[in-house]
Amino acid sequence: MSKPDFSAIHHVAIIVSDYQKARHFYVDILGLPIIRENYRPERNDYKLDLQLNDAELEIFAVQNPPQRPSFPEAAGLRHLAFKTTDIAATVAYLASCGVECEPLRTDDFTGEKMTFFFDPDGLPLELHE
Repeated sequence: MSKPDFSAIHHVAIIVSDYQKARHFYVDILGLPIIRENYRPERNDYKLDLQLNDAELEIFAVQNPPQRPSFPEAAGLRHLAFKTTDIAATVAYLASCGVECEPLRTDDFTGEKMTFFFDPDGLPLELHE
């Protein structure tokens, strides 16, 4: 039997506590285009699918989700990293939208510039140039 062909990441899914805040952050501030947006009455939640080049970001908004057990070293997703071509301009743009980024630093292994910022629920997000 041959190994499976994993050619790319199809999507990343995150759970948020406030749909409107998350939608504003990911769509209006980060500028991710909406693919699908649905309210699911049988689950009393929202599902928002956003385009990120060849991948998708799935946003699930549920009532009273459990809090992240530790920050950010819990088992599971550590952070979501976005590639950018001009990190200084991206940091300046985020600052103009009221989104604070950590100071720029250099990745010890790649030598590339990077920083972290956070979504409305405190999920660590990385910018990587």
